[in-house]
Amino acid sequence: MRTIHRIALVLVIIGAINWGLIGFFRYDLVSSIFGGETAGISRFIYALVGLSGLVCLPLLFEPARDVEVDRDTRGLRNVNYGTEFGEETDLTDIKDYSERKKAEEKK
Repeated sequence: MRTIHRIALVLVIIGAINWGLIGFFRYDLVSSIFGGETAGISRFIYALVGLSGLVCLPLLFEPARDVEVDRDTRGLRNVNYGTEFGEETDLTDIKDYSERKKAEEKK
């Protein structure tokens, strides 16, 4: 991003904060600092913020930059259902439980 775009973006953010203060609290920060809405310096700042919005307009349509993402595709098709330490699951408890369940149902 060029320096002019960064400066314009900062001015647009300042303008957005000022509009937020006007919208929420009816308080115009720029005019209160620089002596009213009709003061020359206040009008100059309003004009700079407006021009900054126009300068930032092409940034809206600029294509997004590609971000490099490291992807590990080695193991995507080779699913490993084993545990982390390579231990096998003990299924004898399941067999014992099912046999006990059947014995309880017969009673």
